[in-house]
Amino acid sequence: MARGRVQLKRIENPVHRQVTFCKRRAGLLKKAKELSVLCDAEIGLVIFSAHGKLYELATKGTMQGLMERYMKFTRGAQLEGTTQVAHPIMDAKEETDVLKQEIETLQKGIGYLFGGGIGTMTMDELQVLEKNLENWIYHIRSMKMNIMLQEIQALRDKEGTLEAANKYLHNKIMESAAIADFAPFATDTMHPLIIQDGIFPL
Repeated sequence: MARGRVQLKRIENPVHRQVTFCKRRAGLLKKAKELSVLCDAEIGLVIFSAHGKLYELATKGTMQGLMERYMKFTRGAQLEGTTQVAHPIMDAKEETDVLKQEIETLQKGIGYLFGGGIGTMTMDELQVLEKNLENWIYHIRSMKMNIMLQEIQALRDKEGTLEAANKYLHNKIMESAAIADFAPFATDTMHPLIIQDGIFPL
């Protein structure tokens, strides 16, 4: 029987999401190793979980060596792409202009989200806004997860305190019951074992 197609959207249930992450992560690492062996490829894989935990794989050598090779390669590609440019490094004024433009785009996007008309933003502006929204959503979800984990830990600590208090009270009750069982019986006579004027039958 064929499996149903999985919808590519965020899994809302945190337990199902964690299980899926563990399974898919293991499968991805396995496929990367297989690709490296079959095709003699050098593969570096870095994964950050929603909780910020790092998982990495370097099929040949170390991750640091692979990153150094990547940086050299990308630096060389950037230098090749900027050889025709007169001023490849932005000065302070250009950087300020870029930041101002980004702020204006974000302000325009906020106005667009809260009642702006359709078509008031260009495709590039919408892409910038989408990227920023994705980053914000990621940070918000991370904060929510951290708060939930802190609340769960606080509840577990409270549960442990209540269990310890319950055990203490239970032991006190058992001690009181044991003392009550060994208490002497109250009698009306001064010497309950002496029979006055009694004649023992033969």
